Amino acid sequence: MKIAFGCDHAGFVLKDAVVKFLRSKDGIELIDFGAYEYDHDDDYTGPAIKVGRAILEEEADAGVLLCGTGFGIAIAANKVPGIRAVPCNHAHYAKMAKAHNNANVITLGGTLLKPEEVPEILETWLSTEFEGGRHIRRINKIAQIERSTLNVIYQGGGRVVIFNHPLVQHKVGIIRDINTSVKQFRELLQEIAGLMVYEITRNLPLTDKEVQTPIEKTTVKTIEGKKLAIVPVLRAGLGMVDGILRVVPNAKVGHIGLYRDPKTLEPVEYYCKLPFDIEEREIFVLDPMLATGGSASAAISLIKKRGGRKISLVCLIAAPDGIERVHKDHPDASIFIAALDSHLNDHGYIVPGLGDAGDRLFGTK
Repeated sequence: MKIAFGCDHAGFVLKDAVVKFLRSKDGIELIDFGAYEYDHDDDYTGPAIKVGRAILEEEADAGVLLCGTGFGIAIAANKVPGIRAVPCNHAHYAKMAKAHNNANVITLGGTLLKPEEVPEILETWLSTEFEGGRHIRRINKIAQIERSTLNVIYQGGGRVVIFNHPLVQHKVGIIRDINTSVKQFRELLQEIAGLMVYEITRNLPLTDKEVQTPIEKTTVKTIEGKKLAIVPVLRAGLGMVDGILRVVPNAKVGHIGLYRDPKTLEPVEYYCKLPFDIEEREIFVLDPMLATGGSASAAISLIKKRGGRKISLVCLIAAPDGIERVHKDHPDASIFIAALDSHLNDHGYIVPGLGDAGDRLFGTK
């Protein structure tokens, strides 16, 4: 189990007690996001968001946060989708937070607790089981509020994010229509891809930068060192590239070409060109249709062989078969889709789907 840790200056007094206890527990790996030294001017928001994001991005399973009371840092952490942070300055609170709320983050108050009180609270939280039952219904209602535009499910062994935003769903409805022209299809595919990546990149970390406006110097926000790469799977994936580049114009673009062997029906590589520093980048593999999952899985494998590590798959429409195949081969890859359809027909097409995305994109059928 991986536990992310973070604190501000007011919680720093309890850090040694928390770290010592967690590191003494078998099977626990601690990820320390600081603070690493006392700084009276720091804010609890920084560690709260870092720990929340680590859980959201599946780098950690749970988190422990410290501030003066445990209240402010819990409020901040709960702004990250999927985080259920509860102030637990008593072992009973920790028990109820896990049993009824399935709290994945516990917060403690450095001004309210003594170091010797920490082990009992943490041990209670770690050892208590979520009761489920009626509490699942309540947690799911909270999740529905959080995911008004995103629906996060776990299928095939990994994370699948379905975009429920009204604009995305409206455009998907048009693109499915057999009467939609090639020109409309191209434009809509670009628009949907741009909207999806806009939301996918919501949690990119920011840092401050000083610039000179025509009036005076000011501090602005800039993306903190995150390098992005988009890799379309030829040929249909090309239709998503321009829409994404309008949102993140500095992203590097690679290309992967695959064809299906007529005898084995397995994908065969015929082209692969990736950015030279692919191992340093967050990578989005683009393929509008995730049907059997063979090509998408092979594309991810090719990128991994060339050093790529953090890889996500961005598709328009997926079938359960494709999700299962990709997550069987690559459980670490998140899959982002606009629609999850019911099944594949005898010819391997997604039902109801939209037909062959490449043919509709390029007008070849």
